[in-house]
Amino acid sequence: MNPVAARRDVSSWLDGPGGSLAGAQDHPGQRLGCPADGPGSVARFGRRLVAVVVDWLLAMLIAGAFLRSLPLGSFGPLVVFFLEQALLVGTAGMTIGHRLLGLRVQRLAGGSPGPGRGALRALLLCLCLPPLIWDADQRGLHDRYPGTLVVRS
Repeated sequence: MNPVAARRDVSSWLDGPGGSLAGAQDHPGQRLGCPADGPGSVARFGRRLVAVVVDWLLAMLIAGAFLRSLPLGSFGPLVVFFLEQALLVGTAGMTIGHRLLGLRVQRLAGGSPGPGRGALRALLLCLCLPPLIWDADQRGLHDRYPGTLVVRS
């Protein structure tokens, strides 16, 4: 019996999604009860990225058209993006980008995230770093903290 832990006994962020502590899964979201594909399956990174780009472009257009005279400076698009994410995800469970790509945001238990979770998720999304760090279920920190999940609709 060796009391010293070996590298193979512990997991690290270097292991990436699905590291040794993540448990064996056949597909992302399996331990959360999500199917492998189709409606209700975990949305993959590419679709989520395109949805965020669509939402950001929309925020830039709105800010450029309506907020030029306000003293927001270059933060106008970020303010519009935050409001879009918080309001639409909190009430409808999806943004315009999500809708176009067939995605929705839901609580882990199901149902719409609600205003509080939508605002927390939007704030973390605006920080840029949390969406880039995700787990074995492909949930970024902006989804883990408010207890939400992006799935295919």
